[in-house]
Amino acid sequence: MKTTEEIGQKQSRYRGLTQAEVEASRQKYGSNLLTPPKRSPWWKLWLEKFDDPVIRILIIAAVIAITVGIFEGNYVEGLGIIAAILLATTVAFFNEYKASKEFDILNQVNDEIPITVIRDNNVTTVPKKDLVVGDFVLIETGDEIPADGRVIEAVSLQVNEASLTGEAIPVSKTADANLSSNNHTNYAYSPNQVLRDTIVNDGHGIIEITAVGDATEIGQTARCVLDITDVETPLNIQLERLSNLIGILGLGVAVLIDIALVARGIFTGELNLTLEQWYIISILIIGLVIALTRIWLPIIVDGLESIGKEIEVPEWLEDDSAVAWLKNILIALGISGVGIGLGYYLGWVSTSPTDWITVDIALKFLTYFMIAVAVIVVAVPEGLALSVTLSLAYSMQKMTQQNNLVRRMHACETIGATTVICSDKTGTLTENKMQVSDVQFPSFENGTLNTDNIIVEAICANSTANLEHRKGEESIPLGDHTEGALLLWLEENKIDYIDKRENFDIISQLTFSSDRKYMATLGISPTTGEKILHIKGAPELLLASCNQILTSDGVQPFANSQRVSIAAELNKYETIGRRTLGFAYIRDPQDYQQGNELEQYHDLILLGFVAIADPVREEVPPAVAICQKAGVKVKMITGDSRLTAMEIAREIGIMTKDDTNDLCITGKKLRDLDDEAALAKVQKVKVIARARPQDKQRIVKLLQASGEVVAVTGDGTNDAPALNQAQVGLSMGSGTSVAKEASDIIILNDSFGSIENAVMWGRSLYQNIQKFILFQLTINVAACGIALLGPFIGINLPFTVIQLLWVNLIMDTFAALALATEPPNEKVMEKAPRNPEEFIISQPMTVSIFSVASIFLVFFVGFLLYIQKDRVVTPYELSLFFSTFVMLQFWNMFNAKCFGLKESAFSSISKNGSFVAIAALIFVGQIVMVQYGGAVFRTVPLSLRDWLIIIGGTSIVLWVGEIWRMIQMRFKVS
Repeated sequence: MKTTEEIGQKQSRYRGLTQAEVEASRQKYGSNLLTPPKRSPWWKLWLEKFDDPVIRILIIAAVIAITVGIFEGNYVEGLGIIAAILLATTVAFFNEYKASKEFDILNQVNDEIPITVIRDNNVTTVPKKDLVVGDFVLIETGDEIPADGRVIEAVSLQVNEASLTGEAIPVSKTADANLSSNNHTNYAYSPNQVLRDTIVNDGHGIIEITAVGDATEIGQTARCVLDITDVETPLNIQLERLSNLIGILGLGVAVLIDIALVARGIFTGELNLTLEQWYIISILIIGLVIALTRIWLPIIVDGLESIGKEIEVPEWLEDDSAVAWLKNILIALGISGVGIGLGYYLGWVSTSPTDWITVDIALKFLTYFMIAVAVIVVAVPEGLALSVTLSLAYSMQKMTQQNNLVRRMHACETIGATTVICSDKTGTLTENKMQVSDVQFPSFENGTLNTDNIIVEAICANSTANLEHRKGEESIPLGDHTEGALLLWLEENKIDYIDKRENFDIISQLTFSSDRKYMATLGISPTTGEKILHIKGAPELLLASCNQILTSDGVQPFANSQRVSIAAELNKYETIGRRTLGFAYIRDPQDYQQGNELEQYHDLILLGFVAIADPVREEVPPAVAICQKAGVKVKMITGDSRLTAMEIAREIGIMTKDDTNDLCITGKKLRDLDDEAALAKVQKVKVIARARPQDKQRIVKLLQASGEVVAVTGDGTNDAPALNQAQVGLSMGSGTSVAKEASDIIILNDSFGSIENAVMWGRSLYQNIQKFILFQLTINVAACGIALLGPFIGINLPFTVIQLLWVNLIMDTFAALALATEPPNEKVMEKAPRNPEEFIISQPMTVSIFSVASIFLVFFVGFLLYIQKDRVVTPYELSLFFSTFVMLQFWNMFNAKCFGLKESAFSSISKNGSFVAIAALIFVGQIVMVQYGGAVFRTVPLSLRDWLIIIGGTSIVLWVGEIWRMIQMRFKVS
């Protein structure tokens, strides 16, 4: 090929590396992998778990318990709390570590992208990571440069180097070996140099790889290709606000309980304090409150901000370092010391510390503090956001196995709220296996081709596609599939496109775009030796610019009757869903201006046109029907003609046979409408034909403005604006790197059936999140109620802090994971899309939480009243109470599993091995804890008879739920 800069090397010259040379290059220069950024060591990640406010409260509780234990000789409670803290932080650490590993899967995906290379004198594809120095790589519009290289052939090549320079304006690249950055100071990089991760904006070419992996320009800056482990999704933010709101409510309840307990102690005479003791205790409480400021205030601030109250945090509070904590404690100790010294000076405090406070009084206040800690531990769902992250990571992995590679975590859930899918046609709704079905070239003699035919030259030269030849297999098109179909057609006619293309010396080339609707190549024809301009594109555009036609008798004037006849033929093919492509040329074009071919030349010579078939994917019609049944509107946006688009839409089911033609609009007509009229139109129409990229983005914006949640599919660089604009961008696995970078999910098999599957996963994921919120908050309300009422019915600590941490572990980790890993249920596709603005706790959830928790609370209060009727509550009775509480939650987990689904809890239990395993772990763990917990967990072994009564009696919760679900299914109760 040649350009005006005398680029003219033949492709056959680049035989490429042999397998032996590839291995030798890899040994010498390394592989094309970037070293990931250095991560924090595991021990540092583990220590970060102690930054949790609740964990800090527990640490203080442990210190106080151990201090008191020194005087009493009993360290069990304090050591138990420490053990529970270590268990909670370690479990949180391992869960987060697991989530990080899930994300590592995504970090490897970019290295598997297929790259078109020349090896062993054959055009083929290899994974990006397998490129080596010396490889010859073919690049075209939309490609991401896979490694640093030197341009050896370029046709209209422009590269966007914004990822390195920050400059969004594309830079022209040439193959002049004499160019260097020294004599081209206007460029950040040499014009014959391309760099990894930059994007080809226009044109195509061949590059020779000069650096791979860490040796590349971007590798030397230690940039990670894909680092999303710290992504905070909209769903996480919503759940974080929910956690904060619950936290401040729990803190408020804890304070009220402490005040009530002190008042109760004074009223009953339990706290018979002297004025000196009241003074000392008041001073110590003030000091403790100051010391705890760094715990309490963040919880209060976050909670108030979650309900819309803006709080300005003091600067001194924003410093969360160990030094700041130490300062806070020293200030608290100082104030306490000053207060006691002042009391001594005024004669309010005696000189004997033993008179200040007795061990008995200290233990009572410790009990009150422990109760408050217990309430906060239960109330604050500190593991909720982490559990959601893990469930999203789980869904991402499972969706990838089903051909939906999720690049941005929030898309897992957002796609479930989709109300409109704006789908591309080619490759998504159709197989993208283009085949030339009919040819209409008037110059054909008996329908045969030969290498000297101008039609062959028009197809070979005016194209950027290639064919990959594998031994014993059919040729595979590389590049544009429409152009690939034309090359396959030539191959069927025993014509080698490579020789014909290489013998045509290209001067200039304008690649195809959705805006122009045509491609043009100017070069020197090997047969005539003169300049010739070949154009191919939308037939209606070419017909308007042609006044001559090539027939078997040579070039003839283009009569109106012929024009009408050809238009009728085109119409015939388009009405049966064929894509049509016209061909024209002009000899020795004068005053050629690239980009204005059709505007400046109206004397083109028409060669004819081809009809290309692209079969509809077999799974698409039922998938579209499922989406429509689920309340998701499907609109097809395509560059094809109006008639072709409508026929395909009817075949797929987007349009029915009864739908009128006004449900299809062309991009041109849409551009003529103002936004108000266009919005009314796009809400109504089902097909947009002859659409440009700007049309697609505008349609998405209009639909979003009307409150729709829009998902967009696309595979080309020109689809990137719409993919970015949509709430969920879905690119095709065979699409360009630009499209993939702009998307949230990559459809690996290019099928609309996978999109329908992704919607089902998204809806099921959101429902799973609701399930474990329902389960968790039911326990929260019941446990807080017990902690609040227990002291007033004679039992200060119905649960110990350690027991509550076990309950917390069940809620925040085990059950959350069990419910989050529920497989998708097809029944979610029988409902309309949810409102994305609605609060995650729905009205049915609220009713269920408070009704079930109230029933539990009444039962447990009755249980407590019964076991303390003789004023003596034994450890055995408290173990009975604790086991009954946990087993009720255990069975209620099965009810939560069925939330939103009118089916038995056991109908699909075999599909979720994780749920069964985690349920078994909770069940066995509870028995082991009670039987062997001893003084640490304040439990004593229960008899087999009692265990059978507890298990059987608490299972009534599940059976009541099963009966209710059976009634719902039988009588269709909502």
